[in-house]
Amino acid sequence: MRVALLLNPRAGTLIDRPELLGRIPAILREAGLDVTVITANAAPDLPGQLEAALALRPDVLVVGGGDGTIRSAAARLAGGSVALGVVPLGTLNLLARDLGMPMEPEAAAAALGQGVIRAIDVAEVNGEVFLCQSVIGLPNRMGLHRERVRGRGGLAARWRVVLGFARAWWRHPMLRLGLRMDDGPVLRVWTRAMSVVNNAYTEAPGQMFHRPRLDAGLLSLHVARDFDPWWLAKLLVAMAAGHWRKRPELLSGETETLAILSRNRHLRVMNDGEAMLLETPLRYSIRPRALRVLAPPEAVAIGAGPAEPLG
Repeated sequence: MRVALLLNPRAGTLIDRPELLGRIPAILREAGLDVTVITANAAPDLPGQLEAALALRPDVLVVGGGDGTIRSAAARLAGGSVALGVVPLGTLNLLARDLGMPMEPEAAAAALGQGVIRAIDVAEVNGEVFLCQSVIGLPNRMGLHRERVRGRGGLAARWRVVLGFARAWWRHPMLRLGLRMDDGPVLRVWTRAMSVVNNAYTEAPGQMFHRPRLDAGLLSLHVARDFDPWWLAKLLVAMAAGHWRKRPELLSGETETLAILSRNRHLRVMNDGEAMLLETPLRYSIRPRALRVLAPPEAVAIGAGPAEPLG
């Protein structure tokens, strides 16, 4: 099994633990994989490094980083024969969790050596890929404040994030949007926040933001009828208790395609933590089982496509 390994040096875990730059390749080789490391010398940016990795014609591209880095790699690999392996080095690592990967990077690298290949869905909005969720509205503003201080320590940086969050809570206007699911009628909504999820979150006690299926071929839509700290606290409690989907403060639905209409010419969208400004209308769709991934064999039981043996 030929593996190209690409580690994002700006990932938070690597900044805190630089020794992983050497440990992860060593663990993959100990697992019997033929590993070539793609360094920063290969190209000045991530797209160029991805091309350098694919030029080696690997069976698997293993990427170490957060969900945004994984998203960029998936956009390049979707629809092709090269499988994606994930080493979680970010903050949330949502895809890695749903794939059943260990959250410890060294354990995740070891698990890839015993992995199997399966296929999962890829979601898109106006051609931009996301594997986990696409968010519109207030959470984007909050995410931008967080990105501005990424990598900076100290009380001053944290205080700027808190102040930025507070300003976002009180200043972000309501959005007037039209929603058309599949070919149905347009539903008019006012909201400060909404998300489109690639496959649905489960509704079970203690299973917050977990997707048991990654190949169901459906988008899951959630529109907040309100979005203030008290509303968010109630929703999180309901999610932890496992009975959140039918709450009156939340409009939810499932669809294969979604169009979001707005009077604004552009809307700011955050796909798997990556912010972008997209022209309206926003057109969402899903590509069933378009991405091959490498994951632990026991994770196949949660329903993310049939497994292929490694090698």
